[in-house]
Amino acid sequence: MPLPGSCGFLVEAYDYMYQRMDKTTDNLKTLQEDTLYGKEKKNLAYVIGIMNMILHGIEAPNIIHTNTLGENIRDIQEKNRYHVILANPPFGGKERPEVQQNFDIKTGETAFLFMQHFIKSLKTGGRAAIVIKNTVLSNTDNASIAIRKLLLEGSNLHTILDLPGGTFTGAGVKTVVLFFQKGEPTKKIWYYQLDPGRNMGKTNPLNDTDMADFIAFAEKKPETEQSWNVKVATIDEATFDLSVKNPNTPEEAPLRSPEVILTEMEILDTETNAILKSIKELL
Repeated sequence: MPLPGSCGFLVEAYDYMYQRMDKTTDNLKTLQEDTLYGKEKKNLAYVIGIMNMILHGIEAPNIIHTNTLGENIRDIQEKNRYHVILANPPFGGKERPEVQQNFDIKTGETAFLFMQHFIKSLKTGGRAAIVIKNTVLSNTDNASIAIRKLLLEGSNLHTILDLPGGTFTGAGVKTVVLFFQKGEPTKKIWYYQLDPGRNMGKTNPLNDTDMADFIAFAEKKPETEQSWNVKVATIDEATFDLSVKNPNTPEEAPLRSPEVILTEMEILDTETNAILKSIKELL
């Protein structure tokens, strides 16, 4: 897993597996030494990540201090690939032209370079969950279109989770989580739109309750007011636009005309006057 940052994803993955595993000596050794990996570029994040893992019981973290994008993805071999990748690449970062030469799809957008790295770094059948800015689904530049084409043709992008603004970033920036499995091409995508009215922030973060319905529905992938399916065969092959467009949102009631509003006001005035007259008569 590149980009561990503070290693929150790795720590949560460790705790999840530790609580559910058969705690034999061999299994514990495998979990400690041969399960969790990461590559971090920034000095402070590298130190914090190492400390975080140690404090959560991972005695010798497999975290390398390096710039993942400095590696030529054409040199990635099977021994360098992973079964699962969890990542939240940086938003809005830019890379120099010499770094872009390490990738088949040239772009200065850091997140798009990481997407190529993630896909290349997965084993066949490997799974990924990537948090990324929602514009990756609809940008019309050549690199964005090529990234979507690469993902759809080489992996099964089976689920897109649409998150409320501010879930992973500040200023209400929208993000999505892409769930895909490398190998078979995508035939159908299930979208789930988490409550768009949910107010996210540092004091009110995403929690287990928010995710309960998504988790419950994720296997059967039903059609609801918050979820829908899209066949890849219906997607425009010129743009591969995957933007979130919920077709199941209930239609809002049409706005009333001024005439209707005035009529309702007159009726209410009449009713109010009648009530006031009755009260005066009682007094």
